[in-house]
Amino acid sequence: MAFRWADFRAAEPRFAHLVEQRFAAYTHHVLGTLRKDGSPRLSGLEATFRFDELWLGMMPRSYKAYDLRRDPRFALFANPGDGTAMGGGDVRIGGRAVEVTDPAVMARFAEEADAPQAFHLFRAELSEVVRTSVDGELLVVETWHPGEPLRTVRRGND
Repeated sequence: MAFRWADFRAAEPRFAHLVEQRFAAYTHHVLGTLRKDGSPRLSGLEATFRFDELWLGMMPRSYKAYDLRRDPRFALFANPGDGTAMGGGDVRIGGRAVEVTDPAVMARFAEEADAPQAFHLFRAELSEVVRTSVDGELLVVETWHPGEPLRTVRRGND
């Protein structure tokens, strides 16, 4: 079963809101894909939450789009921001990217997002969402997987 952003938001609304805020803090993020030979490729990307979905838009003929067509697995990392404060924590989303080619959906997205023409558009299906933050002296790792409750682990340096 494919878990879309709306499914995640319904399952864990507080956590989804924190993740959306973290991504909204900056425009550019980092997308991890797999090259033809299986090695990782990290690329800059503008990710957006619209129409209850997480969208990954890319320039035409970009290597990351070709990577996702060949192997849809991805990891999306929120921009950590300036300095070392990591306000809002370190956030990562993993899943599969489904290419969208329906002209009506692409036109609606382009109009709403003011996207340049032409572009590749992928909709994210989630396999995990992870947020790592610091609370005083503790490292806090929140992890969500489809069909499971949010798991929180707090670790110290002892």
